Amino acid sequence: MRRRRFLTGAVGAAAAATAGATTGCGNLHSGDPDVLTFMFRGSTEEREVFSRAVAVFEERTGHQVDLISTSADQYATKLQTAILGNSTPDVFYLEPPRTMAYVTNGVLADLTPFVEATDLPVDDIWPAGLDLYRFDGDRVGTGPLYAMPKDVGPFSFGYNKTLFEEMGVEPPDPSVPLDWDEFLARCLALTGDRDGDGVTDSWGTSVNIGAELHSYVWSNGGSWLSEDARTVTIDTPEFAEALQYVVDLREVHGVTPSINETEGLDGYQRWLRGQIGFFPVAPWDLTLYRTLDFEFDLCPYPAGRTGISATNIGSLGIGVSASSRRPDRAAELAMFLACDPEAQAIIVGEGQTIPNTRSHAATWVQDTSIEPQNKQEYLDIVEEYGRFVPNTLTYTPEWLDAFFTNLQPVLEGRQDVGEYLAATQPVMQGFLDTGREQFRIDQEANSQ
Repeated sequence: MRRRRFLTGAVGAAAAATAGATTGCGNLHSGDPDVLTFMFRGSTEEREVFSRAVAVFEERTGHQVDLISTSADQYATKLQTAILGNSTPDVFYLEPPRTMAYVTNGVLADLTPFVEATDLPVDDIWPAGLDLYRFDGDRVGTGPLYAMPKDVGPFSFGYNKTLFEEMGVEPPDPSVPLDWDEFLARCLALTGDRDGDGVTDSWGTSVNIGAELHSYVWSNGGSWLSEDARTVTIDTPEFAEALQYVVDLREVHGVTPSINETEGLDGYQRWLRGQIGFFPVAPWDLTLYRTLDFEFDLCPYPAGRTGISATNIGSLGIGVSASSRRPDRAAELAMFLACDPEAQAIIVGEGQTIPNTRSHAATWVQDTSIEPQNKQEYLDIVEEYGRFVPNTLTYTPEWLDAFFTNLQPVLEGRQDVGEYLAATQPVMQGFLDTGREQFRIDQEANSQ
C-alpha cells in the first residue's frame, strides 16, 4: 500500500487497474539475476540507436541486457504498472518531476557510491543535468544522486534562413537576443502572401504555449514559483505582461496562424512546410529537420524587460531500481549510457541529442558540416541561461497543469489576462499545497 499512495492521477489509476495483469504475464525482472532489464522508450530511430549502444556495453563487460522498449505515449503507464506490480526493471527512464516521489517511496537506488567508484567520466557530464536528479530529502538539486541524465535537451529557438532571404528580412544575431519590439517587427515583415493569391501563406512565428511561455515569462522577470518553491507567483505584472504579449502576437498583430488556419495544419506542420519564420529547434527534432527543403539555424529567444534571453531545458533520467538484484551492474549500465565516449558517439552521431559531456560538446560544436551551424546556442542554454521547468522542484505536477486547463479563452482574446491570472493563482496554490502535504504524509509513512 505504501507505493500506491504516491501514484496519483490518470497514470497511477491506469497502473493500479492493470497491475495484476502485468505481474501475471511477465515480470520485468529477468529470471536470471545476472541478466539486466532495461526499459526505455522513444521513436523507432531512438530505440535502434540505444540498442546499438547497449550492444557495445554487453560486448565490453560481458553482462547481458534484456531490452524492453515501448512507444512514448505508453511508457509512463507501463512503468507505473511495473512499479505497482513489484516488477520494476533494473534500469529505466524517468521524467524529472518523478524524482522526488520515486526517491521518497523507495523506487530509486542511490547511485552515489557507484559514481564514486567508477572510472567512467561522470564528472564530465553537464552539472545541471546531474543536479536535476539529486535529492536531499527536502529539495531537488542537492544531496545523493538517484539517476543519470540520459540527456539534457536545450529548448532552443530557430529560424528559417530560406524564408528570411525570400522575404528580404534581416536575420537575427546568433548571440544577441532581439527585444520584443524588434522581434515583433521581424515577425510582421515575415507575415504575408508570397504567391499573390490573396491568402496569407507565411507567418513570423507560431507559439507552442505549453513549451514556450516559460521563455517569455522568465525573460520578462516573471516566475512560476517563489524561490523556496512554496508559493505560486503568476499574479504579477511581469507575468501578465508576458502572457499578454504572446496573446497579442496572434490576436492583435496576426503574426501567428489564426485558429481557423491551424485547424488543417498546426504551427509545427507549417514550420515543416517552410511557412514559419521563427520556431523552436530542439535537439530531438534535428534528425527530421535536417531532411527539410529549407535551411535553418539557431538564435536566442527574444528577451523581455530583463534584456536577457531565457528558455527551458528538458531531460530524461536513467534510474536504477532500488530492488535490483545487481545494482552494481545496473548502475554501470546507467553511467555507461550517460557518459561513455563510445556510447555518446553513437547516440549523438545519430542526432538524438546534444553531447551529454562537456569535453565531447567542445568538439561537436565546431562541426559545421550539418545544421544547425550555430550549435553554440545549445551549449549557451545549458551552461548559462537555460532553466528547468519548475514542476521538477515539486512533489506533484498538478499545480502547473492547472494553469493550462482553462487558458484557451485567454489565448483567443475572450478573457482578460489579469483576471485569469488572479483567479487561477489560488487554484494552482491549492494543488501545490496538496502536493506538499502528500509529500509529508509519504515521508512519514516510508520512514516507519
